[in-house]
Amino acid sequence: MGFSSEATFLILVLILFGSAVNIPLTKKKEIQVERPYFFGLFRREGLEFQGTSINLGGAVIPLFLSAFFLTRIPLEPVLIATILMIIISHHLARIVPGRGIALPALIPPIFSALFALILAPDFAAPTAFVSGVLGVLIGADIMNLKKVQQISPGMLSIGGAGVFDGIFLVGLASVFLTSL
Repeated sequence: MGFSSEATFLILVLILFGSAVNIPLTKKKEIQVERPYFFGLFRREGLEFQGTSINLGGAVIPLFLSAFFLTRIPLEPVLIATILMIIISHHLARIVPGRGIALPALIPPIFSALFALILAPDFAAPTAFVSGVLGVLIGADIMNLKKVQQISPGMLSIGGAGVFDGIFLVGLASVFLTSL
């Protein structure tokens, strides 16, 4: 992928530890919510914070790496692979109340690697990384922002919790492709 093995390891560690950091994008606001308890027979009122943030390890660092790779690889196969990944990610993304957006963790790395090997075999690793990251962030997170905010009040993290696993595994799959 153009990095030494030490730099690649450092990037993966930064992504992993960066997953604990959410950077606020919108101002937090308090909302009144009713929560069921005791098997749903009773309801309890409470306050929750609602807002949107972006995850450092699940979105910011992978987006910067994607921008770096886009300057070094052919754009046409990456664009095709990214569009396919957006479609797959959007189709597989599920909104889980109280958690956000969930995505099967192994599907993005498998399909991004497959598309990269077919569409850009000479640039498979960076193509897999870029298409996997952009496909998951756009298809699963960005295209479902409104639905999540309507269904599940609370803090929403772009690139966090439910899609972070897929993005991290896309990075590992890309590193694996460079060793082939």
